[in-house]
Amino acid sequence: MFVDQVNVFVKSGDGGNGMVAFRREKYVPDGGPAGGDGGKGGDVVFEVEEGLRTLMDFRYNRHFKAPRGENGMSKNMHGRNAQNMVVKVPPGTVVTDAKTGQVIADLIDHGQQAVIARGGRGGRGNTRFATPSNPAPELSENGEPGEEREITLELKLLADVGLVGFPSVGKSTLLSVVSAAKPKIAEYHFTTLSPNLGVVETEDNRSFVMADLPGLIEGAHEGVGLGHQFLRHIERTRVIVHVVDMSGMEGRDPYEDFLKINEELKQYNLRLTERPQLIVANKMDIPGAEENLEEFKEKVGDYPIFPISAITKNGVRDLLFEIANQLEKAPEFPLNEPEEEEEERVLYKHQAEEQPFELSREDDGTFVITGGKIERLFKMTDFSRDESVRRFSQQMRRMGIDQALRDRGAEDGDIVRILEYEFEFIE
Repeated sequence: MFVDQVNVFVKSGDGGNGMVAFRREKYVPDGGPAGGDGGKGGDVVFEVEEGLRTLMDFRYNRHFKAPRGENGMSKNMHGRNAQNMVVKVPPGTVVTDAKTGQVIADLIDHGQQAVIARGGRGGRGNTRFATPSNPAPELSENGEPGEEREITLELKLLADVGLVGFPSVGKSTLLSVVSAAKPKIAEYHFTTLSPNLGVVETEDNRSFVMADLPGLIEGAHEGVGLGHQFLRHIERTRVIVHVVDMSGMEGRDPYEDFLKINEELKQYNLRLTERPQLIVANKMDIPGAEENLEEFKEKVGDYPIFPISAITKNGVRDLLFEIANQLEKAPEFPLNEPEEEEEERVLYKHQAEEQPFELSREDDGTFVITGGKIERLFKMTDFSRDESVRRFSQQMRRMGIDQALRDRGAEDGDIVRILEYEFEFIE
């Protein structure tokens, strides 16, 4: 089974907790704080593995969680940083954020890596909080929580040449003739339901990868038929080989077919029209094909046309030579270029600072505090120690939460909730 798109959940490791400890040694009076910091949590890293061809492994394992960092120890010993979780993906994998649609990574080359979720930093031990006014603090931090995100993995084949055309025009037959690939071939539409790859070698020892892609129909750019399942795979190809059934056996006009397929490519991605395109007039061994070819040439204009018969192999040799010639001249077409340009512009654009908290009130009168910054501080606070609780209260006051609660009408004894925890508001 060819799996080319899947959603997965990743979570990087939490940081290790800092420790509260004191130095107690003989002949060392007033030893002072000696609690070490926690270790950093592991990152979730995706790495390209050349031997993989599909995303099948992700069909059965959709959750990836990196290990957390080790807690800090006494004698100012730093906790061990956690190892990264390395997840293998096939070349051609595009990783996007499932919520925002933003491209996180485009993984192409063997060994290429991308950090998808960064591990949380370790919490600080009590040594870090010592001050002249408080030389022996009983205060430490919990580790920072790791990142969590839903991502979409999309596989776009790394083929040099893509065979396009309506169903049953002979794309699979052509691939089976010129390479060792064995695609399914039958006399009905949509025989090919997933892309097939084959390595083609010409007589002058040039080679390239050819992809037989599922048949297109009108409206494919809107998802009709196999729609985007097909179109995403042609984005990486450098040369498009447009296979046309010149026999007209199914009552279709070859020129109309040619126009419709090119319109679908243009509607899906305008950059596809920049790629060199060769027209293959297939099924020339069938009576009537010669007359159709003459009419087709008059209408189509300057496109290079190669009359062949995939069954008898007539004309196939010259076609392969020309494909190899075009590949030597064709440039690489980078994916997501418009998005990257947009992203660069955003980097230099002023953005408002993220709000540290938001305050709302539920029907039962409970005040609810939300926000990335306050929730992160809450999770990093050790509520088993009074000094840590006091520090968190001071942080809330400095962020303006106390005043915001008063402005919203909070009174002594009202319930305030952060995440799943509730406490009373005290004036």
